[in-house]
Amino acid sequence: MESNKKYWKGLEELNQTPAFVDGSKSEFAEPIPVEDVLNEAGLSTKTPRRDFLKALGFGLGAVTLAACNRTPIHKAVPYVIKPEEVTPGVPNFYASSFNGQSVIVRTREGRPISLEANPNAIGLNQGTDASTAASVLDLYDMSKLQNPQIGGKDVDWAKLDQAVVDALNKAQAAGKQITIVSNTINSPSSLAAIAALATKYPATQHIQVDAVSYSGIIEANRASFGKAVIPSYHFDKAQVVVSVAADFLGTWLAGEEHTQDYIKNRDHKSLKGGKMSRHIQFESGLSMTGSNADVRIAIKPSEEGAVLISLYNAITGQSVAGGTNNAKAKTAIALAAKELVNARGTSVVVSGSNDTNVQALTNAINTALGAYGSIIDLDNFSKQYQGSDSAFQAFLTAAKAGQVGVAIFWNTNPVYDYFKADDVKAAIAKIGYTVSFADRADETSSELKAIATNSTFLESWGDASAKEGLFTIVQPTINPVFNTRQAEQSLINWAGVNKPIHDFVKENWETNILAGTGKVWRDVLQQGFVFKGSATGSAYAANVDVNAAAAAISNDAKRVAGGVELKIYESPNLRDGRWANNAYLQELPDPVSKVTWDNYAAINPADAEELGVKETGKVTVEANGYKVDLPVLLQPGQARGTVSVAVGYGRTKVGKAGNNVGVNAYPFASLVNGTIQFASKASVSKASGIYELAQTQTHHTIEGRNIIRETSFANYLKDPNSESGRFADSHQTYDLWNKFEQPGHRWVMAIDLNACTGCGACIVACNVENNVPVVGRDEVRRRREMHWLRIDRYYTLNTGEGKLTEEKEIAKAEGLDYEDVTVVHQPMLCQHCEHAPCETVCPVLATVHSSEGLNHMAYNRCFGTRYCANNCPYKVRRFNWFNYWNDSRFDNYLNNEFTQLVLNPDVTTRSRGVMEKCSMCIQRIQAGKLQAKVENRRVKDGDIHMACQAACSANAIIFGDANDPESEVSKALRNERIYYVLEEINVQPNIGYMTKVRNTFEA
Repeated sequence: MESNKKYWKGLEELNQTPAFVDGSKSEFAEPIPVEDVLNEAGLSTKTPRRDFLKALGFGLGAVTLAACNRTPIHKAVPYVIKPEEVTPGVPNFYASSFNGQSVIVRTREGRPISLEANPNAIGLNQGTDASTAASVLDLYDMSKLQNPQIGGKDVDWAKLDQAVVDALNKAQAAGKQITIVSNTINSPSSLAAIAALATKYPATQHIQVDAVSYSGIIEANRASFGKAVIPSYHFDKAQVVVSVAADFLGTWLAGEEHTQDYIKNRDHKSLKGGKMSRHIQFESGLSMTGSNADVRIAIKPSEEGAVLISLYNAITGQSVAGGTNNAKAKTAIALAAKELVNARGTSVVVSGSNDTNVQALTNAINTALGAYGSIIDLDNFSKQYQGSDSAFQAFLTAAKAGQVGVAIFWNTNPVYDYFKADDVKAAIAKIGYTVSFADRADETSSELKAIATNSTFLESWGDASAKEGLFTIVQPTINPVFNTRQAEQSLINWAGVNKPIHDFVKENWETNILAGTGKVWRDVLQQGFVFKGSATGSAYAANVDVNAAAAAISNDAKRVAGGVELKIYESPNLRDGRWANNAYLQELPDPVSKVTWDNYAAINPADAEELGVKETGKVTVEANGYKVDLPVLLQPGQARGTVSVAVGYGRTKVGKAGNNVGVNAYPFASLVNGTIQFASKASVSKASGIYELAQTQTHHTIEGRNIIRETSFANYLKDPNSESGRFADSHQTYDLWNKFEQPGHRWVMAIDLNACTGCGACIVACNVENNVPVVGRDEVRRRREMHWLRIDRYYTLNTGEGKLTEEKEIAKAEGLDYEDVTVVHQPMLCQHCEHAPCETVCPVLATVHSSEGLNHMAYNRCFGTRYCANNCPYKVRRFNWFNYWNDSRFDNYLNNEFTQLVLNPDVTTRSRGVMEKCSMCIQRIQAGKLQAKVENRRVKDGDIHMACQAACSANAIIFGDANDPESEVSKALRNERIYYVLEEINVQPNIGYMTKVRNTFEA
């Protein structure tokens, strides 16, 4: 859009608060602790120069020698008989599956060290989400149980098996229920194991319940179409998308799959063809999806149903009662309805509500738009969320009545994530025998009689079917690390099926899945999946009583409306809380707020001012009889009169990293008409005390320089170069550096700002690949996060004129509507400048330029002057304040020998006192070049993928050789939208960005 827009990372930057101004004057929040280092050597900063040098030579030498003498001796034991598949120094790759997504697990010397999307499954899944990239860390989690337990004490498996079988026989003989309570299970082999248990014990029933429920969609589809399923959504076929509180690029259903489809109508390839979809978002809190929308309207939770009623009326010409009175929403609805109707057959409306009536109304809208069969697929349906709120209620009722003899809990934790934990505890107390398949003594399993400790997916045989017709395999990449056993093996053992789980899974595949495909078991293990889905979904027409649904929606809105409205939502990083002990995910900044290691109460800055709450303040939130104090976050984009709080935090029995991080927001939920609702009426008041959130958003400010370029789709069609013109084309440039030829390779990168959604999967993938340490909340507060790659989130306010100029006195932006903001996400990493300022100022040549265009770091030369960080205009270099991998102060995270098995041996772990930054995954470049050399050929485009690139579901990051004119990156860098951040200072970065394009109504 207009180039004179003002972008800002946070309110402290917008308003130039004293704390921000003082902090930004210094490149570093704190000085290097030189005194501590010298004291260790028996010196001080007051030592005379001659004595200092004399003492330095002997003192530090003595310290080093003493340290060497104390070092324990470990003998290296070679392979007596080397396993055939293991070659030291060479990774092995195994196809597996995580959450139904086909992945490749990389192992080194038998240790799984990273996961990436299966390249064979392109078209089915592309890239990973953050939780997938971080999941390898869970294998090495020291908080897990190492043996099965009965009554909180370790036992052997034979004793536990006997106790469980005795309880099952007793329950069966007494005519009591045997209930397996799990989250959604879509694994064919897991379901077969449950069926085997039910064959021996006919009283067995299986109840599925999800902490974040989608029962409303399932029940609405049952009533509307006679199909109790969650459909698949093909956003690649949608030219107009309207979302009402559905974070479909983040946490709503299959966010990663939706992203890869959604971006196909918005990235550089689509724009080059003159096409771009339009996305309108209605929501209360600013979600990741809302931050990517072309048009976003802030509404209250009570208005969600009313917006859909008005949208239905505008599309169909009906006059159903209960429409919205929100003036901004009404204007947007009129424009959106026109767009939806004009794009009939290629338009869709989605709703994030779990209310059956809201989803039924959404079905009626999509029927009017002809979305079924093209965009919404009820035949190749999703199997990722099948939980039933009503079925779990029935289980609790039966348990309290003493009708349940045995309950087996599997991948579910209702004592933590059910809104009435006391009801769950009361039910458990009335059950004859209870056992859990948890991997730790969590909030629920610690209340049960036994724990049959489960293995991780990296230690197990299994499978998944996340979508109808798609089957993915799970195969172990390491033997069980502890004395654990996968749940399916336990079930078939108790069912009297005496065979290894490998044989059970293999037989199930050969009998029920591979028949007719022409594939054999070995093919599956190599490829990782089988897809048997139909080509095209069928068209459906919803049978909905719209008037009755609208009346019920309007009636329920009264429950929420009035005063402050609370909306709890799923955290994009921790999701429902099951991965709360994963330190990589805890330290991953939230895509919008950039907060780590906490949840918070997000409120509009204007509401905070009325409450008298400032940035480090706290508020008391009370709803549904639950009251808690939370740190406050002043969130631009938050609807006035609303507060948003993330679930997934407040765990108390998950492990060192996750215990007591944030507060539990699940008790704010309520059961309404048979489904769990996440919105309610609340009261919010100022609380005593202060709390500093560990927030990264303004840690690396670039002082208002013009680094974001944005345009509208209409302006782009008129002049594709309108916002990307090269600075050097119109200005004289002067060089302080010599020019060097790079005849071999020149490694460069292109980043499409239109494709990047800000999800953060690339950050976690970079951490895992490059051994980037986790530093914890306190260090992040000190601006010491170590991420080599960050995603900067920039706000800009819309003032009605489409721009906010200097004349508006942005530093005093009083009276502006903080609901009305737009967001741009920009990945920022080392730019590998051809004229790198960091190289010029390094006194020891620790950072140098390679003949292939990369900026290298020689860690053993660096002694931490930090001159390079001072001189870096992009603020992408990190100083290693501590030996984070080997310091007892960071024991909650990764500082133990077992957890450090996750480290990538191809990348050194950096010691205290050195600078580090993105290496452009040099180890991957070298591996690709070596493989090409072994095969006696040149490196081909696509041979080498960066960790961040491989994780990106949106294909926003493109890497390759600029010396190959036909490479994907060369073509991308010739795109008319390409610009280089801060190119006016002539450092000649090797990373080009594509201008952000927004398809606004003004177009």
